[in-house]
Amino acid sequence: MTGQWQAEDEAATGAAAPAATGSVTDQQQAASAADAAQKQGWRLEVLDSLDALTASEWNALAGDDYPFLQHAYLSALESCGAASAASGWHPAHLVVRDADGRLLAGLLRYLKLHSRGEYVFDQQWAEALEQAGGRYYPKQLTAVPFTPSDGPRLVTSSQLASPAARRALLEWLWPHLKAGIAPAAEPGSALRRYEHSGFHLLFVSAQERQDWQAAIPELISRPGMQYHWQSRGEPDFATWLESLRSKRRKEIRRERRKVAEQGFTLTRLEGAQIGPDDIEAFYRCYCMTYLERGQRPYLPLDFFQQLRRSMPERLLLVQARDEQGAPVAAALCLIGSDCLYGRWWGSEVHADCLHFEVCYYQGLEFCLQRGLKRFDPGTQGEHKISRGFAAYATGSLHWLMHPGLQEAVAEAVEEEARWLSKARQQVTAMLPYREPAPQTAQER
Repeated sequence: MTGQWQAEDEAATGAAAPAATGSVTDQQQAASAADAAQKQGWRLEVLDSLDALTASEWNALAGDDYPFLQHAYLSALESCGAASAASGWHPAHLVVRDADGRLLAGLLRYLKLHSRGEYVFDQQWAEALEQAGGRYYPKQLTAVPFTPSDGPRLVTSSQLASPAARRALLEWLWPHLKAGIAPAAEPGSALRRYEHSGFHLLFVSAQERQDWQAAIPELISRPGMQYHWQSRGEPDFATWLESLRSKRRKEIRRERRKVAEQGFTLTRLEGAQIGPDDIEAFYRCYCMTYLERGQRPYLPLDFFQQLRRSMPERLLLVQARDEQGAPVAAALCLIGSDCLYGRWWGSEVHADCLHFEVCYYQGLEFCLQRGLKRFDPGTQGEHKISRGFAAYATGSLHWLMHPGLQEAVAEAVEEEARWLSKARQQVTAMLPYREPAPQTAQER
């Protein structure tokens, strides 16, 4: 269901802005936004499913560099039920069209009833607000569900590609986001408003974080850190190993040898090579990582089978088979234009060093063979440092409606930033390379 922003008709919907926002200010912002939209010819719509757009419409904005913004990936998350109203992820995506109905921009957005599946942890914020008598949920979230991988979030046509145009667009969208604009009750009717506690933009690329903060200074920037491998120009795995100090070189060779000595055979499958039985075997392994902790997996089998059918060219499946040829461990990765994304892993056996081989060394070999510049193996895991994965800065942006909570979070985030700055220096000192890497753009 979609609707259009019609400021003059909003009173007829019976929806009101949350009291904590200050209704007069919100009405002024909405009126100003409506004036700007009229001058530009922009029209805002809110979609309760990404399938309200065709794949070609959305992908024309999203491009093909970052696989997690592909229509097929996002549609699979919604249609399998993982990112749906029933699971506490209410889709409410924003799209902007021009006066002739052409799609100009899109922004993923969900009304969240919990904080699961986000990988940026705000449960303490929720607890603080609720102890003070407020309600933290629902909240507005712009992120790719269950995907802690940085990338673009606001996608635009070439007409809005310039920094000035993007800033104007963000300044126009912001009053609508603060107001919690919701899908219309009926097609063609005025948009409503959600009750919500704030807005959160997760794992957004460094350049886009700068765009948002320039347009909306009140957003709080919260830094994060992962461990990524970045190419130094080595042509193959053997050459990369030679770039490491002798001790680590020997340890990695020993780890790989242990896997072979235990009788495992490693295979990498891509695209059409991956069959439905391969996905079923992977899924059994994937579920084990959750069941061992007494949890249910976030994602159902249907999600992965949809990816196999709709975007096979983006998939890399690493399998470990035992001496009988049965797949007993696996990792499923997505392939970007210059980055490999290791996303899901699992094993039905406990075997020494098998995790390192399936999740790291096979992915590194693939990146080196394909000339990919970066390998993002997923969140956490300090054990990655000694295997050549360096500190990689991530970030999120936050706005809390409650002024006291906004101030407290800003102070806490400043302390987190100081700690992370020291942690990144420590990680760099722990890397196993014989020579320091050239400074990256992210570090400058």
